[in-house]
Amino acid sequence: MASQRSQPSRKAKAAQHVGAGNGSETAPFHSILFPDPANPGRGERIAEPGFFVDLGLDQIFAAATASKTAYNLAPFLRQPLRDADSIAYRQEVFRDLEDKAWLAAITAFAASMRTLREHFDQIEKLRYQRQKEAWRLEAIGLYCDGVMRLSHDLKEERPQSRGLAVFASYLSRYVVSQHFTGLVEGTKKLKEALASVHYTALFNSGTVEVRPYQGEADYSTEIEALFERFRQSDVNSYGFDFGDQVGMNHIEAAIFDLVVKLYPDVFRAIEAFSSQTAEFMDATIVRFDREIQFYVAWLSHISAFKTAGLDFCYPEMSATTKHVHNKEGFDLALAGKLLSDGNVPVRNDFHLMGRERIIVVSGPNQGGKTTFARTFGQLHYLAALGCPVPGRSARLFIFDELFTHFEREEDIANLRGKLEDDIFRIHAILEQATPDSIVILNEIFTSTTLSDATRLSHRIAQRLIQLDLLCVWVTFIDELASLGPKAISMMSTVVPGNPAERTYKIIRRRADGLAYAMALAEKHGLTRKRIRERLSP
Repeated sequence: MASQRSQPSRKAKAAQHVGAGNGSETAPFHSILFPDPANPGRGERIAEPGFFVDLGLDQIFAAATASKTAYNLAPFLRQPLRDADSIAYRQEVFRDLEDKAWLAAITAFAASMRTLREHFDQIEKLRYQRQKEAWRLEAIGLYCDGVMRLSHDLKEERPQSRGLAVFASYLSRYVVSQHFTGLVEGTKKLKEALASVHYTALFNSGTVEVRPYQGEADYSTEIEALFERFRQSDVNSYGFDFGDQVGMNHIEAAIFDLVVKLYPDVFRAIEAFSSQTAEFMDATIVRFDREIQFYVAWLSHISAFKTAGLDFCYPEMSATTKHVHNKEGFDLALAGKLLSDGNVPVRNDFHLMGRERIIVVSGPNQGGKTTFARTFGQLHYLAALGCPVPGRSARLFIFDELFTHFEREEDIANLRGKLEDDIFRIHAILEQATPDSIVILNEIFTSTTLSDATRLSHRIAQRLIQLDLLCVWVTFIDELASLGPKAISMMSTVVPGNPAERTYKIIRRRADGLAYAMALAEKHGLTRKRIRERLSP
């Protein structure tokens, strides 16, 4: 897939106002997502991996970030972590943010920064420099208030995670820095000076005179009070709504220029302050505002599933042992669809111990085999992002690469037949895979004979066994479950006494040899159900 260019957001517009240092040079905090400042994986133009579609991760992340488009979280979701400590770093932050008080503090800060970005959007639309400077003064005030409130909240809540604890320390130093205190004091002083500006505008025969306010009466108030006595009841309003226009027309701008002449010192001071604070926002705080939304978005997304009674856990992660397990896991993409209809998914378990590496999944069609394979991939990928994952408990492997081979429609552009394309794709996977990779295969070689499919599958299986990697293989070839101690068999099950009804439970069980027979019977309409339907009058 071609690399996707990141779309500019409101945050990007505000970035031009962000300073690079501002007193933060000695702070140890770098990122709430990446604990290592030398982490090379901070790219902003990362293409969506091809396996996202196969595993349903594209649907999951689209739903999770639907309300966070301004933050451009996609690059973070495409960078799985490669070490246990970095994953634990994120898990700690997630645990902190599960506290409602903590989440409220972050939400309040995000709201203030969102308002700040809206101010910058509006400033870009204004035509008159003096008005831009006044709006910018208000924006600086919003920034200072938001930062001070967050610093106070961090001190009150005392985070347990390394990430938030170090950021709290960084913020406590920043709010007493010369740069920030200068912003606070300068903004307060100028806003007080601006509030002291009072003037009177006199309109007479097409001319406007502006002079200092000298206690003249507010005639609009007097007129409203005079006519209030004639009101008999509430009536329909036929006034015209001009909307919320903050920009000035040429008449208002001309009056403003006259006011500036009446109070030159005030407006010169505002102009100078605006020039001196061209880059007033701290880059680290701006980055924190964006990155923390990775956590907020995910916790918000899974809250509905938790409310429905589905469990999430923080998996134990290892890059050295391949003893993996998951208790009551489920396909998060499917669960989202089921939840919208008032249903919940069937949960399944898996575990690999000792020399076990390959899970061979067989059984009747439409029994949840593909869903199980997707779940295995989703769990490992989400865990590598540091996210809480579906299930009551889990121990998962830190992989280097994740590969999938799911059935696809023939592509006339590559001039390959179905079987040739399957071989081409699996060869590419085996060329790139390492012992630390995860491979998920779903119903390959369905377009050829059983004998050819078995022969080809055995050759692939031998290569997977040599690599000693983790693999889930959904197949109708039951013999693959008997490859040796590295392969285990799991089967989709049916309701006892009613083979047509699926339970969607996948259990460890010796393959019964009926998977291919059932696949052929369903393909040719020879199942008991189809035969009865055809014989019915």
